[in-house]
Amino acid sequence: MKPDDSVNVLGTDLQVCGIDPVTGFFRDGHCNTCAEDQGSHTVCAVMTAEFLAYSKYVGNDLSTPRPEYRFAGLKPGDSWCLCASRFLQAHDEGCAPNVSLAATHKRALDVVPLRVLQQHGI
Repeated sequence: MKPDDSVNVLGTDLQVCGIDPVTGFFRDGHCNTCAEDQGSHTVCAVMTAEFLAYSKYVGNDLSTPRPEYRFAGLKPGDSWCLCASRFLQAHDEGCAPNVSLAATHKRALDVVPLRVLQQHGI
């Protein structure tokens, strides 16, 4: 798998999203992506309690530890490379998390308009 160019939605070098826990499709701490990343894990989201509850409600429990995958579970304040479509869905439902624009891959713009990302930007 060859990653796409590491460029963020601002047109500059993609910054680290999260290393504790380590995130990203490639588990390299960046929201890098490639053709094989069907979920487009490109939005660097900063978790909130509201978003974590919403995500669990819609079937993607990010807060429960999964030791078999060496995943401690996310808590408010953690950064995570979120699927662009899940971010947009949460936005439409009024519970989107905050976004690190510098760490959000430009491919997120294939799904989420920049103005929407900017509304949640930190």
